[in-house]
Amino acid sequence: MIIVMQRGASKRAIHQVEAEIKRLGFKAHPIYGVERTVIGAIGDERGNVGLQALETWDGVERVIPILKPYKLAGRELHTEKSKIKVRGRVVVGGRTLHVIAGPCSVESLTQICTTARAVKAAGATLLRGGAFKPRTSPYAFQGLEEEGLKMLAEARAQTGLPIVTEVMKESALELVARYADVLQIGTRNMQNFDLLKAVGQLRTPVLLKRGLANTVREWLMSAEYIMAQGNMEVILCERGIRTFETATRNTLDLSAIAVLKHETHLPVIVDPSHGTGHYEYVEDMALAAIAAGADGLMIEVHPNPHEAWSDGAQSLTPERFAQLMKRARAVARAVGRTM
Repeated sequence: MIIVMQRGASKRAIHQVEAEIKRLGFKAHPIYGVERTVIGAIGDERGNVGLQALETWDGVERVIPILKPYKLAGRELHTEKSKIKVRGRVVVGGRTLHVIAGPCSVESLTQICTTARAVKAAGATLLRGGAFKPRTSPYAFQGLEEEGLKMLAEARAQTGLPIVTEVMKESALELVARYADVLQIGTRNMQNFDLLKAVGQLRTPVLLKRGLANTVREWLMSAEYIMAQGNMEVILCERGIRTFETATRNTLDLSAIAVLKHETHLPVIVDPSHGTGHYEYVEDMALAAIAAGADGLMIEVHPNPHEAWSDGAQSLTPERFAQLMKRARAVARAVGRTM
């Protein structure tokens, strides 16, 4: 439910309404506007009758049901576009587009630091790299784990780039959160609800990738799991879905950007590397994503893709990445954004 306070409602009236919302077993999410305050009441909908009675309280203008199932991720309660701050410097969701770049997996200190310096020089603002790797085959490289996290931290120390890295399970969350500036929830874990609730209890920004075959609604409900625990710092990442097409690794659903801009206030970035699976297509899809309204990109970059331990076929060389960034700036300017 949304409790709309009257214009000029006193702080005392607002606090009393918030206290009653909590007494009824709901969480209160106040949004303080210039002219009036709106309070979202999130919780078990069986208690909505008690909330409806707030309409008679001093300072309350009206009580409105939230129609969408994603109460916190949707636009009914939060009409303004969210801006997610990462280490106080990078703000995802504003006019400036941000690019997360780096290798699929951390392989060595030289590899990750070389890549970090190259992508920063080309204009990337965040560094990606997997220390824990979910792989289809149990015999494939699974990541360097904490040693890889330490290498990412050293690359950050050398370049200043915040780290985006994946957490795969609750038992590793404390360790990964010790190093990461953004916690990535990968496609295979988009509906790992226990993990979503666990990262929701932290205040570290979360990059939530779309599942292999999940709808936009299911994706937003996964974001809701995180936000319902109190962590509102969620960035959505479209990375392609599985269809009958075999020419690309996945089908990159750029129409999802338009749908999400209508449905949610959360920023949306696009990963054309996983979306296509082939380095030849990454640049074109990255430019198309910017034109479609994405708030940023996630690009796999490796100094020697043919020697990469994972996903070399979809990784750009530093030179190709620099070329992409030049063209991306031109497209961003054309649609009123900056990079």
